[in-house]
Amino acid sequence: MGHKLKIAGWLSVGALAGTLTTVSLQTVARGNMAPLPLEELQQLAAVFGMVKSDYVEPVDEKKLITEAISGMVSSLDPHSQYFDKKTFKEFSEGTSGKFVGVGIEISQEDGVVKVVSPIEGSPADRAGLKPNDLITKVDDTPLKGLSLSEAVKRMRGEPKTKVLLTVFRKEENRTFPVTIIREEIKTQSVKSKLIEPGYGWIRVSQFQERTVEDFARKIEEMYKQDPQLKGLVLDLRNDPGGLLDAAVALSAAFLPENVTVVTTNGQLAESKFTYKASPQFWRRNNSNDPITRMTLATGGALKKVPLVVLVNEGSASASEIVAGALQDYKRATLMGSQTFGKGSVQTVRQLGPDTALKITTARYYTPNGRAIQAKGIVPDVMLDETETGNVFAALRTREADLGKHLSNGKEADEAKDPTREKAREEAMKKLEEDAKKPVAERRLPEFGSDKDFQLAQALKQLKGQPVKASTTLAERKVDKKD
Repeated sequence: MGHKLKIAGWLSVGALAGTLTTVSLQTVARGNMAPLPLEELQQLAAVFGMVKSDYVEPVDEKKLITEAISGMVSSLDPHSQYFDKKTFKEFSEGTSGKFVGVGIEISQEDGVVKVVSPIEGSPADRAGLKPNDLITKVDDTPLKGLSLSEAVKRMRGEPKTKVLLTVFRKEENRTFPVTIIREEIKTQSVKSKLIEPGYGWIRVSQFQERTVEDFARKIEEMYKQDPQLKGLVLDLRNDPGGLLDAAVALSAAFLPENVTVVTTNGQLAESKFTYKASPQFWRRNNSNDPITRMTLATGGALKKVPLVVLVNEGSASASEIVAGALQDYKRATLMGSQTFGKGSVQTVRQLGPDTALKITTARYYTPNGRAIQAKGIVPDVMLDETETGNVFAALRTREADLGKHLSNGKEADEAKDPTREKAREEAMKKLEEDAKKPVAERRLPEFGSDKDFQLAQALKQLKGQPVKASTTLAERKVDKKD
């Protein structure tokens, strides 16, 4: 299609897991530059000269300019960013779903790196690493006390290079070394299973290049297992987003052909665009379309199967596009909690071979014209995280909590809610109390497990049984403009 490739919802690795973006990737800078303010640029040059000549110690010129650009761009909003060589490489890896490493999903508990799961077919999987293994050292470096991102960095490297992991396996009470040869890893963004006969669960953890193919294949496999599915749960909880064309494709899998999925609007002509439920909006390089293949293989069953979509405060950007479209067309019942509210579009323009600028250029809207920015999608049925409540929801950061966030465009900023501030204080007290408990008692049940309270409620919804909706969660409102 003629419109430039759109990418939605890359999750920045860092302390704030809600720093998300929706971007349009362009490989050349625009030629129609706005007139430059010469007087202000002269001031900038004067300051640069003074810092270089008068500062207490010599300053690296390139570093000074880079940080000036970074400061200028980051002052706009939380999602505009200057990419240097390192951050541009990390960004590209995140959207492609590929990286060079050992192939494990990890978490951190009490400063210890724990294997959540080895990626199927990866070097770590072939080497015999198991869930719950603890990685204590990478080569000669102890991991205790290092951040999770620092641990990841040490396990990644160049293809065909060796890394030595020291592993502690608790159930066997032994520590042993594992030498692994790094290779390119393709991450798994889609999981699925039959919850019980007639009812399926499919989880999308991020929208990447492989997501559409993996989603279609998992649905085909599910219908081969049970051709008479009575209901399906699409799980988008904690999905930070990813590629917009993948989000459009997944929406189209459930919607009538050629209906509007999402629109974008901004100052630039290229920012005003409508994405529809048609293969031309996601198919790449005239390749075969997995969604069309899946629809034919299942006899169009996915267009009609009763559907529940699970969302929460971590569902952002591309996942909000899917949730918003399915809700607008009344194709699904949305359950969970109000989503993150990342509804702006950033354009990535390469400045050189390995540097780029990501800048906010548009907002996106659901088919009914709802602006998601700083508000999010409100579920049809609010659910607590567990049967006993949802006390920690008040501590979760959403788009409206970020400094310098872009306004909704239709409504004013989110209102200050005294009851929410009180809830935050109570949640902080409970967090301090829970910190004294064993890790196993503090952890929420894994998504898709038999202890997943929200999934159990989604299943009840599909069966027409009574659902235990939240009595405490409520929509976070924004003040209307006068």
